[in-house]
Amino acid sequence: MASGAAAGGGTGFLGVSSMAYLEGKAVSETRSLVAELCRQFYTLGWVTGTGGSITIKVYDDSIPRPHQLIVMSPSGVQKERMAPEDMYVMSGDGTVLSAPSPKPYPNKAPKCSDCAPLFLKAYGMRNAGAVIHSHGMESCLVTMLHPFSKEFRITHMEMIKGIQGHGYYDELVVPIIENTAHERELTDSLSAAIAAYPKSTAVLVRNHGIYVWGDSWISAKTQAECYHYLFDAAIKLYQLGIDWTSPSHDYLTGRQVSTRITGLPNGNLANNLTRQCIVLDIEGTTTPISFVTDILFPYARDNVRKHLMLTYDDQETKDDIKLLHAQVQDDLEKGISGSVPIPSDDVGKEGVIDALVANVESMIRADRKVTALKQLQGHIWRTGFKNNELQGVVFEDVPEALRKWHADGIKVYIYSSGSREAQRLLFGNTAYGDLRKYLSGYFDTTTGNKRESQSYFEISLSVGVDEPSQILFLTDVYQEAVAAKAAGVEAIISIRPENAPLPENHGFRTITSFAEI
Repeated sequence: MASGAAAGGGTGFLGVSSMAYLEGKAVSETRSLVAELCRQFYTLGWVTGTGGSITIKVYDDSIPRPHQLIVMSPSGVQKERMAPEDMYVMSGDGTVLSAPSPKPYPNKAPKCSDCAPLFLKAYGMRNAGAVIHSHGMESCLVTMLHPFSKEFRITHMEMIKGIQGHGYYDELVVPIIENTAHERELTDSLSAAIAAYPKSTAVLVRNHGIYVWGDSWISAKTQAECYHYLFDAAIKLYQLGIDWTSPSHDYLTGRQVSTRITGLPNGNLANNLTRQCIVLDIEGTTTPISFVTDILFPYARDNVRKHLMLTYDDQETKDDIKLLHAQVQDDLEKGISGSVPIPSDDVGKEGVIDALVANVESMIRADRKVTALKQLQGHIWRTGFKNNELQGVVFEDVPEALRKWHADGIKVYIYSSGSREAQRLLFGNTAYGDLRKYLSGYFDTTTGNKRESQSYFEISLSVGVDEPSQILFLTDVYQEAVAAKAAGVEAIISIRPENAPLPENHGFRTITSFAEI
């Protein structure tokens, strides 16, 4: 076994990269575990044909996770035949500390996994303890059901509970990135997907496979099994003509049920696909503007300091702060008024929080539609709803309309500048009960700016319609209606109390109640 950088490539913690540590019990057990899991994953079809890979951090509670050693399976080898000595051992920053020795013909020379840069991104951005890359057939095929969709969505399936941070009633959303000829070329797009979907523990690669991570190898393995189960379920439901994205799992609108449930759905099935759906704005459309401006925004403003102080060391809040850091830096470079630099952690927790609060308050005053603010607000509001300090408000015609559309087989989505979590909280806690059972999904600013036509085109790809014209978008904002129309989406403007006046001769149909639709 070769030890390339054992003497010099340390992690900053004395002795971690020493030969004694590299040959010690913790590293040895992790090597054996990776080999064992690869053999198991081979039987599941996840790492056949030398594809796929797995990496695990060497657990040592005396070493912070970012500095723990990494054991990684090599590339281009028969995964089911690997032995512990075939593994690479790396420092926390990816420096190779120990490499396997070459084996005689016909074995290839050892090569570190092509997935290594992607694994390191998951480790660095999610503080993961293990990452699995699977080529499982279902993880490949599920990305082909809607070839242009940027997300996989599913809800109301028991195995969703096996995904970190999700329950049975939740909608599971997994980002999909486009494949490239070489694995390493996926690094930037995977990194962008991880940043854009902070709740996700996986990224799908179209026509390729999936990357899954967890706090430990057990968490990563459990979630990988659940993801593959859900992908397989979605494929089978598609073959049966059943909608896996809808809470009620009704038959797909306008589609014949397939009696051919062997093999993949083919063109004969896809040709009959004619879905209709409605996309709803919230503020001024389903909900009074005053509820947002006079209740939600002040609640977030008044509780932001308390929330940050109480949850500062939680991973979720660390992710929120990282997003705010990036947004504030961009604002400062653009000279946006009210932005103040966020100091380093050296000034202490309170100093950092003071700067964060100042920026958040400025963003709220300016009604900024940026993901960093909306995500943090959603987490603050979650506490308010949980403590019964907040209750979602909708216009009285909304619940009955949602029930009717649902009964008619029309899928309803929400598209708001508020985070998806905030949307679910609002509709899940109203005076009319939990309205989420009538909703098929949620879109926020991670999809795009609501005044840009590309955002509505992206939504049309995600909801699976043949043409954007099969979507009806309801909003109170003229500029949003214009953007939707430019993407080929039908748009109607909602006239509600407190809404802003419309331009003369705006050219759009208007309604004052959902009952008019």
